[in-house]
Amino acid sequence: MTDAPAGARSERPARGQLRPALIAESFALLAEAGMAGFSVAELARRLGVSTAAPYRHFPTRDALLAVVAAQAADELTRTMESAAHAAGTDPLDRLAAIAGAYVRHVRDRGAGLDVIFARELRPLRDADLARAGRDLMTLLLDLAREAGHADPSDALLVLEQLFVLAHGYVTLDAEDFLTGARHTGEDIATRATRAATALLRGSVAP
Repeated sequence: MTDAPAGARSERPARGQLRPALIAESFALLAEAGMAGFSVAELARRLGVSTAAPYRHFPTRDALLAVVAAQAADELTRTMESAAHAAGTDPLDRLAAIAGAYVRHVRDRGAGLDVIFARELRPLRDADLARAGRDLMTLLLDLAREAGHADPSDALLVLEQLFVLAHGYVTLDAEDFLTGARHTGEDIATRATRAATALLRGSVAP
């Protein structure tokens, strides 16, 4: 996650660059305030533009969030694909690697499954967000199936457990609740991967 002070102003976007600036700043605001604290007015304040300016690019708050959520899903899919590939050929290691990948993504971008699959965005029926969500779930279900969870309901249960574990690490780290000295993002990702491996193999994480 960003080390900038919470609520700090970003550089005013150049002419014609407000739309990408709004998307980029949305990730920072989500990391600080979550969905509940996300507001277009705060984005405008941070970017030094009028409160009306963002609505020239996005008709509503949720329309902006849908674009951000779709981008987050695409980024998370790529991050998890890379992590699974780097984990080698063992299917359980490949599946466990998604826990660490999730920690890295959320710490860096601030938008996890709570944003990607946010209940409040469902009524929009945004086509790109739906496509991005399907791509992410296809990858996850494929990895679960390769690891021996061919039944969809079984696969979804295993994925639920993995994401509860991974999101728990993100949350407890943010609250400075984890044991030991101050941790880097990679430390937390490694812990999450080891815990996921232990869960999948039925052992205790070192």
